[in-house]
Amino acid sequence: MKFSRQQRVVLNWWRPGSPHYSKEAIICDGAVRSGKTLCMGLSFFLWACSQFSGARFGVCGKTIASLRRNVLSELLPKLKAIGFSVTEKRTENLVRVGYRGHSNDFYVFGGRDESSSALIQGITFAGILLDEVALMPRSFVEQACARCSVTGSRLWFNCNPEGPRHWFYNEWILGAEKRNCLYLHFTMEDNPSLSPEIRQRYARLYSGVFYRRFVLGQWVAAEGRVYDFFDAASAPPVPPGEFSRWYVSCDYGTVNPASFGLWGLQNGVWYRVNEFYFDSRREMRQMTDEEYADALSSLAGGREIAAVVVDPSAASFIELLRRRGWNVKKADNDVLSGIRRTSDLLKSGRLVICDTCADCLREMEQYVWDLKAGKDAVKKEHDHAMDDMRYFVSTVLSSGAVPVAVRAVAR
Repeated sequence: MKFSRQQRVVLNWWRPGSPHYSKEAIICDGAVRSGKTLCMGLSFFLWACSQFSGARFGVCGKTIASLRRNVLSELLPKLKAIGFSVTEKRTENLVRVGYRGHSNDFYVFGGRDESSSALIQGITFAGILLDEVALMPRSFVEQACARCSVTGSRLWFNCNPEGPRHWFYNEWILGAEKRNCLYLHFTMEDNPSLSPEIRQRYARLYSGVFYRRFVLGQWVAAEGRVYDFFDAASAPPVPPGEFSRWYVSCDYGTVNPASFGLWGLQNGVWYRVNEFYFDSRREMRQMTDEEYADALSSLAGGREIAAVVVDPSAASFIELLRRRGWNVKKADNDVLSGIRRTSDLLKSGRLVICDTCADCLREMEQYVWDLKAGKDAVKKEHDHAMDDMRYFVSTVLSSGAVPVAVRAVAR
C-alpha cells in the first residue's frame, strides 16, 4: 500500500523518535477523499496494539451505522491482511483486536445528539478515535475525551471542515498548540490513490460553500444562495417514456405553505415531474388534512407510489394518510446534511427538477443562507418545496431503501 508524506506522518507520529512523539492528540482535517480516515484508522490500531494489552478503547462516529460503513468496513479487512486478528461482536458494539500477543477491546459508539454523551459515561479508555468529530455534539466529544484517563492515552480526531464559528475549530484546531495536539491539514493531493481525473470529478461535483469546504478543505461560512449553481431557466421538460418507480414527498403546512413533490425514476435519474403547492396566506383560506390528502391522491394520479415521505412533525396528516392506505415514511430532517446530499445529486444530474414544477424552481432562486444566524442555517422563507425535496433525498436516496410499492387508488 502506497502512502503520501502526510499519511506517513499520521502513521508514525506516536512512535519513539518521531518529532511529534510528545504530542497527546492528533487532528486531521481537510478535503473529502484526501486519505485521512484510512491512515488515521490504521495508525490508531497500530498504536493501541503496540502500546497496550488488555486495554479498552473507543471508536466513535456520528452514528454506529455510518462508522461501520465508512471506517470499519474498509479498515478491518486491511488489519487482517497485515496480520491482526479481528473478532467483531456487533450485538455488543465491540471489536476485539489482537496483534503479536497483545489483545485489546475497541467499543463502538455513535455521537449523534446531546443524549449520546450518556452512553459513554463510566467507562475508562486508553485512547479514543472520533471520526467526523465536527458532526458530533460538544457534550459527547468532551465526555469521550474525559474517559481517556489511562497513563499514555491519546486522542485522535478527524473531520471535514464546517463553519469558522464551529466550537471544534475554535477550541481544538486554533488551540492545537496549547492543547499539545498535532494538527495536520489534508488535501486531495495527499491521497495517492486518487487519479487526476477523479480529483477533477470531485471539483465539478461541489460548488459554493461545499466546494470550499470539501474540495479546498477550508473552514468557511455559508453565504448567498444555497443552490448557487442551479439555473432555473434551464429546467428541462418531463422526459418521454416510462418511469420505473414513484415517490411523493410532503412538506406539510397550515398557516405556512404546503408543498408536495412527485418523483419518478427513469434510467437512473430521479425527476420531479409534478408538484402541489398551496399558500394559505395567498389563497386567503386554509386547507384541512382531508383536502391535503385529496390533493396528494390527485398528484399521484393513479400511479404506484412506493412511499409518501412526510415532514415528521405532521402527526395528524401522517395518521390520516396511513388510514387511507398509503405507505408513509417519516422524513429524515437533518437540514445541513440533506442540503449537501441534494446539492451533490443536482450537480451530478441524478436529480432533476422539470419545468412543470414552477414553485420549486422559484424557491431554488430564493433559498438563501442566513448570515445572521451565527452558525450554518438557512432563512426560514421560500423553503417549503426545498424542504420536501430535501426530505425525499435524505430519506429515500441516501438510505437506499426501496419500500414495496403500494398502488395509488382513489382514497
